[in-house]
Amino acid sequence: MVRLGRALGRGLAPPKFQGIRFRLGLWLAAALLPVLVLGAFQTQSAFRAQDLERRSDLQLAAERAAASAKARLDSTGVLLQALRPEALEVFCEPRLTDLVERLDDLDGLARLTATGQPDCASASLVAARPAWMEQARATPWFERLRAGESTVLARAPATGGRPPGLIVAIRLERPMGRFDGAMAALIPLSSLQPDVEDPALPEASEAALTDAEGRLLTATDSAAFTLTGGVSLTGWVERARSDASGIFEAENAAGRRRVYAGAALAGRDVYALLSAPAPGLLSWARLNPVGALFMPLLTWLIAFSAVMLVSERIVIRWLGYLERVAAIYARGRFSVRPVQAINAPAEIRVLARTLDELAESIAARDAALTASLAEKDALMREIHHRVKNNLQIISSLLSMQQRALTDPKSKAAVGDTRQRISALALIYRTLYQSDDLRFADARIFLTELVGQLVASESGRGQLVTSSVEADSLVVDPDKLAPLALWLVEAVTNAQKHAFAGRGGDLKVRFSVRGDTSVLEVQDDGPGVSETLRAGVGRTLMGAFAKQLRGEVEMVPAEGGGTIARMTFATPEAVAPTDPADLGTPAGPRR
Repeated sequence: MVRLGRALGRGLAPPKFQGIRFRLGLWLAAALLPVLVLGAFQTQSAFRAQDLERRSDLQLAAERAAASAKARLDSTGVLLQALRPEALEVFCEPRLTDLVERLDDLDGLARLTATGQPDCASASLVAARPAWMEQARATPWFERLRAGESTVLARAPATGGRPPGLIVAIRLERPMGRFDGAMAALIPLSSLQPDVEDPALPEASEAALTDAEGRLLTATDSAAFTLTGGVSLTGWVERARSDASGIFEAENAAGRRRVYAGAALAGRDVYALLSAPAPGLLSWARLNPVGALFMPLLTWLIAFSAVMLVSERIVIRWLGYLERVAAIYARGRFSVRPVQAINAPAEIRVLARTLDELAESIAARDAALTASLAEKDALMREIHHRVKNNLQIISSLLSMQQRALTDPKSKAAVGDTRQRISALALIYRTLYQSDDLRFADARIFLTELVGQLVASESGRGQLVTSSVEADSLVVDPDKLAPLALWLVEAVTNAQKHAFAGRGGDLKVRFSVRGDTSVLEVQDDGPGVSETLRAGVGRTLMGAFAKQLRGEVEMVPAEGGGTIARMTFATPEAVAPTDPADLGTPAGPRR
């Protein structure tokens, strides 16, 4: 049980088996287990007592059956004593026949001479002429009478359609004690068979009579007295001969265990044997199903259900309520209060009050942090706005200075510097106008920057059209600055060398390709010149590319013109403003 609890605590079981309800039920079931164990011991004791009583009833029934049969045999012996030769001088056969007809459970009477010849017999025996009477001299029971036994019992086999019977014979003597034959009576075995309808007997009891060798004389069901493997019943007969009634248990030929109890009927010739099914593994439940099985189990179930119900109402229900409140707090809603816990037990109320105080503290801290962030955001936007204004002022001053210059090279240099400053000013304007000051969308920024660069030169020469195709990539402003400055140099070079005096078409493409990104500026001018390859603009473009861990190449465009391409490592990105545009080329913008 301890190992199981540790396993559950370490999370080795499914979640539903890790809760308080399951653990409480498990320990409660273990705590109430002695109730079932005690009930099992009591049931086992009752079963043993009932089993002993069952065996005792079987033995007493066997003894009663033996006593009843013995009384029947004794009465037959008394009758034979009364029918000694002196009482049968005249009309022997008619008198014996009349007695057989008048007496129940008597199949025949006969008188035998000292030589074993029938001297007189009832009509039933005269007609049947059984072998035991016609050849009595050769039978063991007659020899026992000749040897001096006063009364003998022997089995008479079935003859002439008659069922088997039992021979009861007494010794006849002359006045000087000399053997003078025998008086014999034939009793049907069915009349001696024990009554299995006795209410004191167990259910499915069977009865039988056996001889001294354990052979069945008669039985209500012979299969019940046929043991496995042909084992003889002699063992219990030996115990019965010593006047000790035998009880034993064995398995019959059908493979069912049965209890056997027997007793001697008379002398050592005939024995009564009763058999009943042996109690099985679950027979105790059938003997007393309510008291032995259902009452202990019902007691355990009632105790378990009562404690589980009380724990559910007192503990589990309130813990579930606090769990739901905590789940609401986890979603950021701290306005809900566990007010229903006022009716809970003291420990639950303390926990609810602590949870309430925690929610108030988090709400107050959240409000303070929100106000602080709002103030910080406002200050940062103000700073970015002022930086942008200052850069615009510087750009305006340079513009004024540019107009005052007469040297074309100096004028162009100042113009390039002014464009670079304007690009930086655009970064700050994008930041303070965005929802988050920490990040900016490269697609929006590049589109606005290209538009600004093209617009600044629109009034000085031929018309230049532009298009921007850019993926959405929300990046840190520190990465946006070298990207913007590289784009300024590339567009400025295109304006100077490709569009001077003729105008043209400018295409800007920005694509994110996993770990690398590509920014391209394509014109439709005459192509790459050696001046462009060795100029200051190219040098600056290479420097800005190194800041982004990238490289620059100038390649001819298909159909004429030049492509300035920068391939660099993709800056670390956050969730974009428009998630649907992540990695999707934006439509052309002009």
